[in-house]
Amino acid sequence: MKRRDLKELADVDIRTVEKDALVEIKEVKIDPELGRAERISSFMQQIKNPYCFVCNGVIVKVGFIETEDTLEEKLNEYFLSL
Repeated sequence: MKRRDLKELADVDIRTVEKDALVEIKEVKIDPELGRAERISSFMQQIKNPYCFVCNGVIVKVGFIETEDTLEEKLNEYFLSL
């Protein structure tokens, strides 16, 4: 995924986004037997927008504090912790 594409996903406004267009996070399944790159790829394919999704019927928007870390680095940290 390109940096520009991620920026567009991050810029989604939860006040105007269609809830039906978002993925319920509980439906995302990650196979712990997969390698790191495969887990990240699977997550991104399933969630569609890692910055905006639904959790128990509530729209959630994820943001990060300003750092030098990219979303890929943040996801790597997360999946390494599984």
